[in-house]
Amino acid sequence: MGAKQTAEPDVAVAVAADRSAESEEKQRRRVACATLVGTTIEWYDFLIYAQIAALLFGDLFFSGLGQWSQLTALATAGVSFFFRPLGAIVSGYLGDRFGRRIVLVLTLGLMGVSTTLVGLLPTAAAIGIAAPILLILLRCLQGLSAGGEWGGAAMLAVEHARAGHRGRMGAFPQMGVPLGMMLAIVVMGAFNGLLGKAAFDAWGWRLPFLFSVVLVVVGQYVRSKVAESPVFTELEESRTKAKTPLRDLLSAHRGKVLKAAATMVGNIAAGYMIVGGFALAYVTSAHDLPRAHVLTLLFAASAVWIGFTYVGAWWSDRSGRPVVYKAGYAMLFALLLPQFWLLSQGTALSVGVALLTLAVPLGLTYGPQSALFAEMFPARIRLSGASLAYAVGAVLGGAFAPMIAEALTQGFGTVLAVAPYLMGMALVSLVTAFFLTERSGGPREESTTSR
Repeated sequence: MGAKQTAEPDVAVAVAADRSAESEEKQRRRVACATLVGTTIEWYDFLIYAQIAALLFGDLFFSGLGQWSQLTALATAGVSFFFRPLGAIVSGYLGDRFGRRIVLVLTLGLMGVSTTLVGLLPTAAAIGIAAPILLILLRCLQGLSAGGEWGGAAMLAVEHARAGHRGRMGAFPQMGVPLGMMLAIVVMGAFNGLLGKAAFDAWGWRLPFLFSVVLVVVGQYVRSKVAESPVFTELEESRTKAKTPLRDLLSAHRGKVLKAAATMVGNIAAGYMIVGGFALAYVTSAHDLPRAHVLTLLFAASAVWIGFTYVGAWWSDRSGRPVVYKAGYAMLFALLLPQFWLLSQGTALSVGVALLTLAVPLGLTYGPQSALFAEMFPARIRLSGASLAYAVGAVLGGAFAPMIAEALTQGFGTVLAVAPYLMGMALVSLVTAFFLTERSGGPREESTTSR
């Protein structure tokens, strides 16, 4: 009888533990979905601008600049990067003081509003110089939002991860960038196909921006269902939240911010050849490949990027983050020259091979990033550290990468001139990878301690 009475509480405890584990796993799936969906929508908004600016904004907003119109249009895509650090500072403060979830809601809303307004903006033919000024202001708001979006999504995902799975869990917001590119291509292709090139170039380009309203509503609904990070909840309960996250970060971890930023400049610079509009603009203008064909190739490259992003994240959980970074950047460095030679040939086959092979090292060096950044900073200032490092890396690596590539191509008369520039950026990140400290094996509870 006594044995039976003892067994019953044990069974109840086991059942409760199973239910708790099941609930945690369900929440992890919800977080993975929410960070993937929200980041995809956020980057759709950001990248649809880059693609349409590369194709049309030179004529629509900067035609008075003559031969500089295309270069200026590409520069407007880059100017937003200088507002990313401000977005990172604001979101870092909010995320470290009030929680990771609030950052996701605010950044997605801001991106949606600014993107929709681009679709409603009159062109220079209608309102003159006010048109490019307003366009640049809206792009800056997009940069402000993008500066905060990544850190909130990435840290929420990683802080929900099981031990040994931080890389894989952190891969979901990472996959949102190429997935956002794929979504942008599908929407652009659909409207371009339905309307025809002439109508799309005249007014149909507005529709992909206006479509953002629908996507943002969906994203906000999905994100409203996720629970707050257990690490942040732990900080609240222990009353160890940072009161001045930015000051604490810069006083003790400046070197880590710069190191983290340096690990991503090679990836960002090369990645913006695909998502920043340069490849699309170059191939369609210099070699007269049909826009639809090039968009299809970019779609395929983005799909490969997604796959290898997860491979890189999984590999980093098994072998450590530095190993994957070294392999990925060595591959990127070695492939860039032949890839740009293939681009210069201008055939559908050569361009396809160049873009698809470029996507492989991009994925490998992008997949582990969320986990790497989370492990570099203590939890109480983690969102500030990760967001600021990402913003600085984006400025240094991607701010004007498409514009620099366009200037090099025009200046030297060949697209091959872009390769040494990107090889230099890849080399910076490769060298930095040798100075990374492996922390992937630490328990999640260690995240609340200062390192």
